[in-house]
Amino acid sequence: MCTGTGSAEQVSQESHFLMASSSSTSKGTNPRYAFELSDVTSNSGSSGPWRASYLRDAQTSSGPSTHVLTSVGTSRLNASSSKFSTPRTSTSVTGPTPGSRSSRQTSYRGYSISSNTPATGPQSSNLVAIVEGRGLAQGEIGMASIDLKQPELILSQFSDSQSYVKVTTKLQIYQPIEIVMPVTACEGSMTKLFKLITDNFHNTSIATVQRKYFNETKGLQYIKHLCVSDFITVEMEITSKYYCLAAAAALLKYVEFIQNVVYAPSSLKVVFRGSEQSTMIDATTARNLELVQNMKDPKSQHTLFGILNYTKTLAGARLLRANILQPPCALDTIMLRLDVVTELTKNEELFYNLQSVLTRFLDVDHLLSLCVQIPKQETVKTAEAKITNVIHLKHTLELVPPLMMALEGSKNKLLLAYFKSLGDERFNTMLEKIHTVINDGTRYQKGILNMRTQKCFAVKPNINGLLDVARRTYTEIVDDISDLISQLGEQYSLPLRTSYSSNRGFFIQLYCGNKNPISTDSMPPIFIKVVKSRNTISCTTADLIKLNDRIRESLNEIYLMTNIVVSELLNEIREHVGCLYKLAECVSTLDMLVAFAHTCTLSEYVRPEFTDTLAIKNGKHPILDKISYEPHVANNTYVNEESNFVIITGPNMSGKSTYLKQLALLQVMAQIGSFVPAECSFFRVCDQIFSRIGCDDDIETNASTFMLEMREINYIVQNCTNKSLIIIDELGRGTNSEEGIGICHAICEYLLSVKAFSIFATHFMEVANLDVLYPNVENYHFEVEHEGSTPRGNKRLAYTHVLSKGRTDEKHYGIKLAEISNLPESVVTDAKQMCETLSKQKRQQHAADHDDQDQRVVYRLARRLMQAARNSRLDEPSLRSYLANLKAHYLKELQAVSEE
Repeated sequence: MCTGTGSAEQVSQESHFLMASSSSTSKGTNPRYAFELSDVTSNSGSSGPWRASYLRDAQTSSGPSTHVLTSVGTSRLNASSSKFSTPRTSTSVTGPTPGSRSSRQTSYRGYSISSNTPATGPQSSNLVAIVEGRGLAQGEIGMASIDLKQPELILSQFSDSQSYVKVTTKLQIYQPIEIVMPVTACEGSMTKLFKLITDNFHNTSIATVQRKYFNETKGLQYIKHLCVSDFITVEMEITSKYYCLAAAAALLKYVEFIQNVVYAPSSLKVVFRGSEQSTMIDATTARNLELVQNMKDPKSQHTLFGILNYTKTLAGARLLRANILQPPCALDTIMLRLDVVTELTKNEELFYNLQSVLTRFLDVDHLLSLCVQIPKQETVKTAEAKITNVIHLKHTLELVPPLMMALEGSKNKLLLAYFKSLGDERFNTMLEKIHTVINDGTRYQKGILNMRTQKCFAVKPNINGLLDVARRTYTEIVDDISDLISQLGEQYSLPLRTSYSSNRGFFIQLYCGNKNPISTDSMPPIFIKVVKSRNTISCTTADLIKLNDRIRESLNEIYLMTNIVVSELLNEIREHVGCLYKLAECVSTLDMLVAFAHTCTLSEYVRPEFTDTLAIKNGKHPILDKISYEPHVANNTYVNEESNFVIITGPNMSGKSTYLKQLALLQVMAQIGSFVPAECSFFRVCDQIFSRIGCDDDIETNASTFMLEMREINYIVQNCTNKSLIIIDELGRGTNSEEGIGICHAICEYLLSVKAFSIFATHFMEVANLDVLYPNVENYHFEVEHEGSTPRGNKRLAYTHVLSKGRTDEKHYGIKLAEISNLPESVVTDAKQMCETLSKQKRQQHAADHDDQDQRVVYRLARRLMQAARNSRLDEPSLRSYLANLKAHYLKELQAVSEE
């Protein structure tokens, strides 16, 4: 990365950062900075709603406490922009900055990263910077994200609600290891956005930098300097996006100074992604639907991601996960993908050829990242990494022709576009430049020793005379090791063989099983560090240790000299690196679509069609369909604009929750371009998917079950549109039945007015009466049968899991289930009696209410007659007409009461 002004020495003296740090940062002092540490737990004057939790984490954590780091230096950055300047940014010490809250941390590039969440896909290495507008611009969000293993800078700017739905959704997709925010977000009273992030992303470190680093002018300079020529048109798109440019400036500065990552000029892919053209799925819905993580076992593959993940590359798996969490809603994109999957399922040769080639690809994104990053200091480690990257790059470029051959002859638009992009001459140019320096036989191989040999002899002979001498020395030492072990075997009559490991280098192994019973005690004294593992003894000698040291020194010389040649080669080919971004996109997308086709071959899936109706014939739950030993019961679905609200009733365990999740999962599968498990299916593209499932409470936020219900339903009410899909499984169960019914009724009426596709499962039979009031309400129920008998002589409920039209007629099914659960007979009997008593009272109350309503009608008639007699000044014909109208109105009201 380059600042665009001044030399490297000037950059090193630029203004200081204020950030939350961890142990790896505080072990030593960067020579460019003089840091001072201020422990969070020592600041007794801190206040705020978050202080107690951070003190607790600081005391219980096995790692070091969170710190605030302050550097000393003279500011040379131009921070004159009025949008981001603030008097507080000039201070050198701030209040406590929340950092990592995890007790278990891992290190990446010398920086401590929280990591105690089980992986639900490829491990993330994303860094994200977020800035929010102030004053009238509050709610305008700028976001920049970069993956340390993938050289792609993603910029976003959008207006968000006060619940910051879009921010949390994007963070859920990115899974950042660190979030960079302005220090003003946590100074004094925390901003609502900062508090929301700290409360919801416990395992992500939060770093704060001075507000002046969020500078849109610098951000635009960085992008002009770093963006690869193939994507330079993004500059026109983001010129007026001040907040995302500001976030980019802070992020790139942070990556350079804290992560020690510098990108070569014109080497970075920069893209702008707003919140449009994608379906929003909030974190709660993603968890409820088990899109990428199983709720019971986080390591389980019984998720939508798990059943679809037949990808062969890490890039394909990353793309699949991102699409599941945020499916595209552009119909053109969806149809192109479905066309490809259709062709792959029909053309077996194309399918197997693509799958065979994709399996051989390495992580192209990671390779790209390493090729465009420039180490600040050349060491043996960085030299070895560069050589490895060139070998990987050669291996990847050699796979481009086979991939083109696999795509050749296809008539699909998307596959033809990829075929043309792979015909870019820059692939051949890069490969030719590599062949001028690297041996033709050098290739990627599995095994540490094999790869080490490839790296040693990667560069062709006669390019560097000293390198050739060093390699001869290395070969001689390896021969000496082989001869030494052979002589020892002959001398002591032992079947010795040479082995290698990255930790020990070359060492000696011998078999000591039944055919050759040798104990460690019987080994000659020349052998040291003797270790037995099952039927193998490992050992070494003093001479072998010396030879290993000589090999290590020789290897270092080889790597450093090879690095000179390889660095020149990388500098020459970086100008052509833009084509690799297209290759990475091609490989990841093809990998995902081939995985979809693979899934179709294992089950009976059908291609979805897109209309303005949600209609599914014999649809199945995709996860249960894969993991169930018994055949899964299929069900039909029909929702359209004329009947957009579906109420589902039925006993417990009849399948209501599973059916609701099934609909949402099939919607996600259809929109990412996958076939679905059904006989026939039609979907409406939706802009958001909402869910209200479960009845948990939250001790951390002191929220009861009912409070959480209200929070979730409020989020749905505030954000749903007429293009949304909403599934609600039970509402109002956390309070008394009267209030619960009232809330359910009110929420249902609101959703009816929005015209969203809503599927509502409930045990409140009163809610099912909405179909009388609204023509767009449909009632469905899950059928049950009565068969056999319980030990107490009653009929047993048999679940069919079949959805039928109308409301359920089953009465007191809760007590019947309690009977099956072997509750004491006296308890069940008492429950039945109490239920009968309450039902009788309800019927009596209903009858009494009916009589009262009759009396009210008569009372209203009497009052009107008395009023007419006392005050009427009408003539006789007009009075007769008025009395006739009163009679008709009275009879109409009386009939309405009797019908109720």
